[in-house]
Amino acid sequence: MTHFRIAEAARLLGVSDDTVRRWTDSGSLPVDTDSSGRKVIAGADLASFARASAHATPDPSGVGRSARNRFVGLVTDIQSDKVMSQVEIQCGPHRVVSLMSTEAVHELSLEVGSLAVAVVKATHIIVETPGGTA
Repeated sequence: MTHFRIAEAARLLGVSDDTVRRWTDSGSLPVDTDSSGRKVIAGADLASFARASAHATPDPSGVGRSARNRFVGLVTDIQSDKVMSQVEIQCGPHRVVSLMSTEAVHELSLEVGSLAVAVVKATHIIVETPGGTA
């Protein structure tokens, strides 16, 4: 079973080490000790906690879609030429880049600072793990 030290868990959750320690001290996040006596969190417990405590920004579009992967954020950059545009959206800690027609950028009235929803519908998603494991 995978275990994470407090600092690793904090980085994965996007919070400080002290915040993770408060959660473990309060019993909100289960903690064990490893063979060296250091506090560690089981990967399954960390995953469950991350899912339960995630607070996604509500999708303002009000449109029903079959795509489950929706990321609400702010347009941070647009690079356009006559035909195509590259639009960057900052969705929380995640940067999403979309290539679309310049016509679509104009039709959607996209500009830096606009609120946008990146919708991802993919049949192929590549999953990677840290090097050294097969």
